[in-house]
Amino acid sequence: MQLYNNLSAKERAKLIEQAGKDRLTVSFYKYAKIGNPKIFRNHLFMAWDHLEVLGRIYVAQEGINAQLSLPAENFHAFKAHLDSIVFLENVRLNIAVEQDNFSFLKLKIKVRSKILADGLNDATFDVTNKGEHVDAEKFNALIEDPNTVLVDMRNHYESEIGHFKNAITPDVDTFRESLPIIEDDLKAHKEDKNLVMYCTGGIRCEKASAYYKHKGFKKVFQLEGGIINYVHQVNEKGLENKFIGKNFVFDDRRAERISDHIIAQCHQCGSPADVHTNCANEACHLLFIQCEACKEKMENCCSSTCQEITHLPYEEQKALRKGQGNSNDIFKKGRADHLPYKKDLRNIFETLQTPTTSK
Repeated sequence: MQLYNNLSAKERAKLIEQAGKDRLTVSFYKYAKIGNPKIFRNHLFMAWDHLEVLGRIYVAQEGINAQLSLPAENFHAFKAHLDSIVFLENVRLNIAVEQDNFSFLKLKIKVRSKILADGLNDATFDVTNKGEHVDAEKFNALIEDPNTVLVDMRNHYESEIGHFKNAITPDVDTFRESLPIIEDDLKAHKEDKNLVMYCTGGIRCEKASAYYKHKGFKKVFQLEGGIINYVHQVNEKGLENKFIGKNFVFDDRRAERISDHIIAQCHQCGSPADVHTNCANEACHLLFIQCEACKEKMENCCSSTCQEITHLPYEEQKALRKGQGNSNDIFKKGRADHLPYKKDLRNIFETLQTPTTSK
């Protein structure tokens, strides 16, 4: 049985288009003890490839973290397969708010040392002693409590385009960076404040809540199912939506629009914009925010230098990349020095005001 992809992303996209099937984008995670992640990985690949599942899945001895898409008509078969695995029976599945048949174009199931790069030594604390999970209704009530500190556990480029009102948005590039920063800045409030956290689908808060309880925080809460589940509950129950802007997602959609607010700006001209793109120069590939006018003017490039390179014959571009590796800018995610309107650095405890709606 083949345990790898034999089609390119372009070839897969063409097949999806020809098939004409509606696909669902789904995510889930589960912390559990997996004795042999490699065997488990192979089992998943064989079962899911048959169901036309595409996506990015990480498997480790501590569990599974999955973002994927599949034909809607195969969803019940997929759910039945998950339920046949003891620790995944009735696992919460986050269905995307906005669907796109091309959100994933390959099935990648990778064995990792961890399903989340948190930089923590799990042996030093009880990872099962988690914070209280709250639904959308209780979450809304908690964040209106003056005794609550609301913290966004995502990275700067995620919260830049959307976040909950009055949330603290750490100015970090990775999840592991945020943990000690938040702990230090909130150390005076370990006993008297509600520490309420949220992230995209819940996995980061799952680990962070246990970590902060270990560090002495007494009242720790996390949004059940993250932003994705929150939006579904708000729509189903007719609750007030307290999320403003877009929810960044880690697939080809890049984001789901949750409200009409545009709270970010084009990194090149400063006009209201919240669409992330990757620089068209493959040697750069910088992730940044670009408005439609700049996209047309700069031909999807982050700089005039990159634009000039994309006009070179392909073989010349390939020769320029040879031996160079990725540009360092690729890891800056919108913070490259040549972007005049990149996100400004700000203190973690800056009070956020409700932004003016732009559209």
